[in-house]
Amino acid sequence: MTSPTIYPVILSGGAGTRLWPLSRELFPKQFLPLLGEQTLLQQTALRVRGMPNCAAPTVVCNDEHRFVIAEQLRQSGITPSAIVLEPVARNTAPAAAVAALLLADRDPNALILLMPSDHLIARSDAFRTAIAAAAQAAATGKLVTFGIAPQTPETGYGYIKRGNPLSDGAFAVDSFVEKPDLPTAQKYLASGDYYWNGGIFLFRAADLLREMEALEPGIVAPCREALTKARRDLDFTRLDKEAFAACPSRSIDYAVMEKTQRAAVMPVDMGWNDVGSWDALWNVSPRDSQGNATAGATLLEASANCYVRSEDGILVATLGVEDLIVIATKDAVLVANRERAQDVKILVERLKKQGSTTTSTHRRVVRPWGAYESIDAGERHQVKHITVKPGQRLSLQQHSKRAEHWIVVRGTAQVTRGDDVFQLHENQSTYIPLGTKHRLENPTDQPLHLIEVQSGSYLGEDDIVRFDDKYGRD
Repeated sequence: MTSPTIYPVILSGGAGTRLWPLSRELFPKQFLPLLGEQTLLQQTALRVRGMPNCAAPTVVCNDEHRFVIAEQLRQSGITPSAIVLEPVARNTAPAAAVAALLLADRDPNALILLMPSDHLIARSDAFRTAIAAAAQAAATGKLVTFGIAPQTPETGYGYIKRGNPLSDGAFAVDSFVEKPDLPTAQKYLASGDYYWNGGIFLFRAADLLREMEALEPGIVAPCREALTKARRDLDFTRLDKEAFAACPSRSIDYAVMEKTQRAAVMPVDMGWNDVGSWDALWNVSPRDSQGNATAGATLLEASANCYVRSEDGILVATLGVEDLIVIATKDAVLVANRERAQDVKILVERLKKQGSTTTSTHRRVVRPWGAYESIDAGERHQVKHITVKPGQRLSLQQHSKRAEHWIVVRGTAQVTRGDDVFQLHENQSTYIPLGTKHRLENPTDQPLHLIEVQSGSYLGEDDIVRFDDKYGRD
């Protein structure tokens, strides 16, 4: 009998709060290379590439993240089978339902491997072995969750208690347990019957939909409608907003796994970590003889058990400190006690209330055509460094409250200004008057770098009217 195909589904959401200031709302941790050169998203996709009977991944993600995801997968040599855009956040159960509906229509026997995009797994071989074993249980109708063999009495994770043994190393699930206090977590560890809940699942698409319709009927119908009314947008599938917004916000654990009689757990020891805080990242990072983990331009003297990270070449030096987290980016610096690592979100909430943009974006903002970085800003002016990738172009656009000056630093720019179309080369410049339709293009096979000086009464990114855009943005 032919083995059923496994369809990886990567859930890419996140608010970008727990690893602030490196992660932001529009650039959460899955897009960051926290350990090594690959981002967590890239590691997740590559982890299952080449597995027997494994299809290309489907990604369900925030609409705002679509171009970053597409570019990072392209850089990894991965062509996804679909990138499905959620118009509003509705947690993991609706996302799983959409993926199940999409894949069940394609393959009635589809096995879905549901994975978060932002977890570390040190031993991919152990994960693959567990997937192959779990597929046997899933093929008999079980909804399998992967139970992480606990190494320490963690109080920050939910737990799964195993029940009677099934075939191929899996167990029936006795119960799901909320985050315990330390004495309880120590008992769980000593018993050998409990596993960390890693939020990774394997099940037949049809079985998930059947259980979800029975246990949480308010989810499947709006998801089906959102998918039926979805529209293609370049390489993306854009769910219907009104239909999808009607879904209740539920986790797949709460909606299905904690209620179903079909739940099974496959134990696996694979070096898993959800990287839920800076302290968690310190735990899995290489450390020196004093217990320090560092990244970037750092200098530590008489310091111990610290996590110190510098971005963009900013030198960070510590002297005579212990148990600190120090994170420096171009626009923010975090200094925290490691014991308070979980409370970084408190700072993020305060910053949001103050209207700070440091919670949502970095100074360098990625766009499908390239990127821009704010260099300086003040009253009635802003200076940006713009990079346009080879062969790419910005939208034909117009601003009602600002004018722009462009100076080419390196490369060749093709400029549309009103009815004129012309090229600028290194050290040449042009002026875009307020209210003038304009476009910037890179017609060459080399990156284009230019400096943009904006001046006017309002310099926000929302002062834009697009007349034509190859990326389908409004």
